[in-house]
Amino acid sequence: MMNRAATESSVRVNEERSITLVGLVTNVLLTGLKIAVGALTGSAAIIADGLHSGSDLASDVAVLWSIRLARRPADSDHHFGHARYDNIFAVVIGVMLIIAALWVGIDSIKTIGERHAALTSWWPFWTAIASIVLKEGLYWWTRIIGRRYRNPAIIANAWHHRSDAFSSAAVAVGIAGTLIGGPRWAFLDHLTAVVLAAFLIYIGVRIVREAVHELSDRAPDEQTAAGIRKIISTIPGVVNFHAFRARRSGGIIEIDVHIHVAADITVKDGHDIATTVEKRVCAEFPDVSNVVVHIEPEA
Repeated sequence: MMNRAATESSVRVNEERSITLVGLVTNVLLTGLKIAVGALTGSAAIIADGLHSGSDLASDVAVLWSIRLARRPADSDHHFGHARYDNIFAVVIGVMLIIAALWVGIDSIKTIGERHAALTSWWPFWTAIASIVLKEGLYWWTRIIGRRYRNPAIIANAWHHRSDAFSSAAVAVGIAGTLIGGPRWAFLDHLTAVVLAAFLIYIGVRIVREAVHELSDRAPDEQTAAGIRKIISTIPGVVNFHAFRARRSGGIIEIDVHIHVAADITVKDGHDIATTVEKRVCAEFPDVSNVVVHIEPEA
């Protein structure tokens, strides 16, 4: 069991680290490409989008630190492990997303009425399109990994990728409007950015709220809790149970429960029943990583 758990943990770390490193390299390349194209063609919008891609590097670095810290085993200072670092970094990344969205939204509102010089090259437009494709693909890939392992920091980083895709979409609209209709249509870039910024603020607040819920030991949803209680009640040897408690922490569920067993059975039999409870619950609910079972004699 220990070897299997160690193997699964190693696979998880490798997948989480790999997708984050792919995102980091992609952000480095897109930042350099956007700024270079903007400088050569005189497109301020694509330069700003490049700076946005560069800001995502901070999110990637934060997630890499989260993976490194959260997967450390229990030690003398952290008896229950380090899984909550995922939630802590999810809060940090969520706040970063809110700040980035506010910056984009406020800047777009302030400059929505300004006139901009006309562009003559389509290179900034195609650069923005390439960014949309790459970052939207990264969003889905990162989201799949984050949801597979219930990692809130990875999921939050996925939304950072989508925020860059949205930003590039706004830039593409503005650049296309300018190239086709002239400077008087450049306001489309800013208007789209304001709408998308509002949506990203909503996502950022939701990420922070969910992470804070787990940091405060929030119980899993009632459907999950009811399913776990049903499994416990059907295990042979469990006469009854009480003091059932469950909490989410770092994307996993931890359970504490007191079971009643027949008063005349041996200690070994009682231990075997408790072990069965633990194994059955973990087998039926992959999110459950720890079940503490207290044995009490039937009254």
